[in-house]
Amino acid sequence: MAIDYGTKSIGVAISDELQLTVRPLTTIRRRRKKYSQVIEIICSLVSDHEIGTLIMGLPLNMDGTRGEAADRVEKFVNDLQSRLPISIVTIDERLTSNEADQILREMGLNERERRARSDEYAAAIILHDYLEGQARKRETESTPSQSSQ
Repeated sequence: MAIDYGTKSIGVAISDELQLTVRPLTTIRRRRKKYSQVIEIICSLVSDHEIGTLIMGLPLNMDGTRGEAADRVEKFVNDLQSRLPISIVTIDERLTSNEADQILREMGLNERERRARSDEYAAAIILHDYLEGQARKRETESTPSQSSQ
């Protein structure tokens, strides 16, 4: 499961058990929810979907430095980690919101619909990127290196 954490909403996406496909799951609107309620919702989703690893998008600045948004995500990760018995991994999420908006435009959604679903699609992109990285890593580890003759 992946999370695109934001101050107004949180996008959530999941993969299938074999980690072959990714789909947007939901967007949690934070309007009237307390921070502790958001933590509880995430914990429930992890339990309900039997999640083994949680991927959190880390919003780095375009130059790769950390800012206030990254600090907020790290605090959220620490608070979740104290409640969840699974590993939580952060990955760079730069430009995922733009990519999600482009996908939704191509699907023909209007601006209101795009705003409503962009966070969960950004989470799907974060999860897809993570799973691709894991697949490349496994490929590299399983490919025997060429020795010079």
